[in-house]
Amino acid sequence: MTTTVSDWIAGARPRTLWTALTPVAVGTACAHAVGAAAVVPALLALGVALGMQVAVNYANDYSDGVRGTDVNRIGPDRLVATGKATPSAVKLAAFIAFGTASLFGIYLTLLTAQWWLLLVGVVAIVAAWTYTGSAKPYGYGGWGEASVFTFFGPVAVVGTMLTQAGAVTWWAFVASAGVGCYAVALLMVNNIRDLDTDALAGKHTLAVRMGPFRSRQLFAAVVLAPVALAVGVSFAHPWALMATVVALPSLLAAIGMRVVKDGAALKPFFGGVSAIGLVYGLLLAIGIAL
Repeated sequence: MTTTVSDWIAGARPRTLWTALTPVAVGTACAHAVGAAAVVPALLALGVALGMQVAVNYANDYSDGVRGTDVNRIGPDRLVATGKATPSAVKLAAFIAFGTASLFGIYLTLLTAQWWLLLVGVVAIVAAWTYTGSAKPYGYGGWGEASVFTFFGPVAVVGTMLTQAGAVTWWAFVASAGVGCYAVALLMVNNIRDLDTDALAGKHTLAVRMGPFRSRQLFAAVVLAPVALAVGVSFAHPWALMATVVALPSLLAAIGMRVVKDGAALKPFFGGVSAIGLVYGLLLAIGIAL
């Protein structure tokens, strides 16, 4: 079996990597706003975030693949489920990515003397692996969205700011919630799209537990909330209002999710939410920095 470079790149799910970029950008902008931005810690934080995102993508590919839950999925092919790579190879790729993220994290900890980062790092790795990789994965119990919001919102944004500024502000927490919401929205696109096949496979995601109607209602709330949160940040940094340009596409995504019922027809929503989340995060970061 030969796994090509393009297979490994696709397995890393590059369209999800913005969820690692935007919180670091916003956290660094928050540090800049209080006169404490630092390039090296920012780059190290980005290395941690990207490494963890790639690691969790490979870990999910491995765990879902060996369980057989990806066999009939509607979304893009996975390495293990399609036989493009062996389970052991994908598992090794996940461990390598975890190790890379850990090295960046250790360097960041030594550089900033923020020793609490070691505990956060351990918790993040355990959460990433047990999302789908434990005997009772919490991602199969409907807790995936809560984990994604926590680690790709407050933990990443506030953590990035703390490593540079040594302090955190109220508007940084508000900004982190907006970033986390779009990461959750991306996960919900997948889970709503795969609702029927996940239910058959015994994967009780939040979408499966809530059902198609209520999960679509929640998606609408999650994808629109960041606009209001940007307004909240604007009370401290008026230029943060730039991020509200995503209001219309977010509204269209919310309406479209309510209208489109067929899972396969939801495939374009993934790219759409990715673009909205990336633009929102970058404009929010620029607005805070200004």
